[in-house]
Amino acid sequence: MSGSQIIVLVTPVFLALMALEWAIGRWRGRPALRLADAVSSVNLGMLSQTSAVFTVLLRVGLYTLAYEHLALWRSEAFWTTWYGWFIALVFYDFCYYWLHRMGHEVAVLWAAHAVHHQSQDYNLSTALRQTSSGAVLGWVFYLPMALAGVPPLVFVVVGLVDLLYQFWVHTEQVGRLGWFDRWFCSPSNHRVHHAVNDGYLDKNYGGILIVWDRLFGTFKDEDPREKCVYGTRGLLNSWDPLWANAQVYAGLLHDSWHARRWADKLRVWLKAPGWRPADVAHRFPKPAFNFHDMPLFDPPLSAPLRWFAGVQFVLLLGGVAAFLWQADGAPLATNAVWFATLLACQWALGAAMQGRIGMGLALMIEAGALATATSALGFTAWHLLFKPLTMAIAIIYVANHTYPMSATGRFYSHRSYLLLGALLGSLAGDVFLMLSEHLFIPGLVSFLLAHLCYIALFKQGVGWFGHRGALGGTLALGIGMYAFLWQGGLPAALRVPVAVYVVVIALMAAQAWGRHAALRERSSLAVALGACCFMLSDSLLATNRFVQPLPLSQLWVLATYYAAQVLIVSGMVTALTRGAAHQADARTQPLTPPRGLSDQADSNSPPAARGGATPRWR
Repeated sequence: MSGSQIIVLVTPVFLALMALEWAIGRWRGRPALRLADAVSSVNLGMLSQTSAVFTVLLRVGLYTLAYEHLALWRSEAFWTTWYGWFIALVFYDFCYYWLHRMGHEVAVLWAAHAVHHQSQDYNLSTALRQTSSGAVLGWVFYLPMALAGVPPLVFVVVGLVDLLYQFWVHTEQVGRLGWFDRWFCSPSNHRVHHAVNDGYLDKNYGGILIVWDRLFGTFKDEDPREKCVYGTRGLLNSWDPLWANAQVYAGLLHDSWHARRWADKLRVWLKAPGWRPADVAHRFPKPAFNFHDMPLFDPPLSAPLRWFAGVQFVLLLGGVAAFLWQADGAPLATNAVWFATLLACQWALGAAMQGRIGMGLALMIEAGALATATSALGFTAWHLLFKPLTMAIAIIYVANHTYPMSATGRFYSHRSYLLLGALLGSLAGDVFLMLSEHLFIPGLVSFLLAHLCYIALFKQGVGWFGHRGALGGTLALGIGMYAFLWQGGLPAALRVPVAVYVVVIALMAAQAWGRHAALRERSSLAVALGACCFMLSDSLLATNRFVQPLPLSQLWVLATYYAAQVLIVSGMVTALTRGAAHQADARTQPLTPPRGLSDQADSNSPPAARGGATPRWR
């Protein structure tokens, strides 16, 4: 049985203990967890386990290689006795102590480990909040065990024991444990480790044994007079699992890129977390950490959103369990496709809980990911369900958001009809292409009509082809692609229809970029990028059909196609909703005297939050 399968089997135990912790907290009047935070933590734990399928070479493969070629003494008979297992476990915990400690003292290692500390709550779900990049450098710290001749099997088993032990110490429901606290990592000791209080910072690194901290001067007892405050000193403020893993890396990359001295570009990664070159700190100042100014990140969750998050979480757990159970015996390409599918669903769940996207758009992303995966891997029956379902969800989502706009005037109602028409054309094209190759022409016509609706939609409120460079570039790409298809064997009967289609989709992309050139909004940029994804998807489809088969063609074709639809739908719904809201506000506000020049300048400035906040260090 593999380590991934063992994790699957113990997951119900983890969930049961989390439920017990929640019940005890409720009974004591101290709720132990918040739904969104707990889901986010477990979401990151699931991502850590699914990504570990692809890093097994780093975690175990390099250890095995070192053991086979560098071991100074080999005796499997010794290491598989009860005292051999015990020594190996203590040895592993010693190595873990130094990995854990360096994870707080070296910036590049902290970038991986910070994920585990980002939650501002402290409960059993926090234990499951794990990094997905720790294996990249973490394997180095266990090489002493390979040199000592600890067999790979023993190494893996004691590592799993060490990891599982640490689950129960992540709770506030267990108090001081007397003599146990002096020898072992306990809830009290580990609460100190997760705290950002000045007196608690960077203490108590032991995994099972706390004696390492006592030996090496990093132990700190929990003070009942000083309550632990959790999180990191560079608040994450997000439920996004991708950003959680990338936040600190992004900050390091930013500082390294902007540092003028080459030595400083390297020091950024190797110095203590928070260290910055003087020139970078001067050009890009960050506010000093204020222990008393750590607002709790807690976006409101409506009742429907809570139910949505709960159901999505359960389904994701089932999907991840199924993936992990069969991952060791599946081909790499199959694992990669399912991993990407689960990742898209995990991202959508986090974005929905945070309020970045609506529940309908999250469902559209998830259905599109499943349609792509089922097509790429040959699950035909499921593909026949998810492919039309994706666009049906998009149509319902758009209708639900744009129907109230009919009260604001024909301008927004007209835009809504064009968007719905484009989606209906896309749905018809999906169905035609899905049912039979003989329906290629009806499918092509349906998508042609969809793109014409998109062109008309992108024209609303702006001029024709406002970015001449984009017009020339997209037409040039279209002509080049058409020449490539012609030379590759495009059938004579399809040359005219395909030529018309190529021109229309190039004009659609050009109009989308012209719209963005006029509006300069994030939503218009999303629409323009979506149009480019459309061009890429159609180019891949035509190449696979008329020139030569592409490996995993359906994966690339559908992934880019659904990326296009999601970007366009999200961008247009955002723009339409915002525009309708502004028009409604203008109708209800009383007349006011003309403003001064300074007020007018302020009103035309883009919001400071448009670019996003710069992540702060721990």
